[in-house]
Amino acid sequence: MLTHQGLLAGKVVVVSGVGPALGRSIAVQSAAAGAKVVLAARTPERLESVATEIRDRGGIALAIPTDLTDVDSISSLAETALAEFGGVDCLVNNAFVQPAQVSLLDADMASIQSGIDINLLAALNVTRAFVPALTEAEGSVVMVTSMVLRNQLPGFGAYRIMKAGLLAMARSLSIDLGPKGIRVNSIAPGYIWADSVKNMFEKKAAAAGVDPKVIYDEVAAGADLRRLPEPDDIANAVVFLLSDSARAIAGQCLDVNCGHTHH
Repeated sequence: MLTHQGLLAGKVVVVSGVGPALGRSIAVQSAAAGAKVVLAARTPERLESVATEIRDRGGIALAIPTDLTDVDSISSLAETALAEFGGVDCLVNNAFVQPAQVSLLDADMASIQSGIDINLLAALNVTRAFVPALTEAEGSVVMVTSMVLRNQLPGFGAYRIMKAGLLAMARSLSIDLGPKGIRVNSIAPGYIWADSVKNMFEKKAAAAGVDPKVIYDEVAAGADLRRLPEPDDIANAVVFLLSDSARAIAGQCLDVNCGHTHH
């Protein structure tokens, strides 16, 4: 059975954008906190894998394959979730795609537009679809932005635009939805110690002829805690913001990066 302090007991949480790292952790930790979890992403096999993991641990999960760039597919997501559980209390917008790391002056415009569609507009459309249910529940929304908002790393211009837009959207939605009792907040992770970052560090290490731990230590040296957060570290912050323990927090962005940035 799942064991947790029950921060989300009795709640229904929708997680849009369920990948193998952070999305999975958000879903699993939400279930561990007592929530029934709705999983939404394009790939059915990945959704079912996470749903099965949750069920095997004693939780309740519903996988709904969804094209998050398609309004009709998003509407079907909302209808299916509400038909299954009768309501939705919380929403996490985690879907993202990271464009090629090139100067903004050289970035492909079609790539920028497709990135905006998934990183920005998908979150808006999913939130809109669940506003009636979230209003009834006086629920909570968390947007997953990025530490790229704070840093000056070159090559992230397109991604920075998208995540800055998502942060502005979250703040605007907090203004619009707060009077309905809906809290909207954001988190800004940085490097997350999962497969994608591990692979990146291994490639950098191979190119430099050093051990991957050297690359890790160099990057972690920029964080106050001298380490990089793991997916569950980020997910635990999301669970807190979704929960009633954060009932007075709205319109905020929490940096969850072991002190890589201060805000």
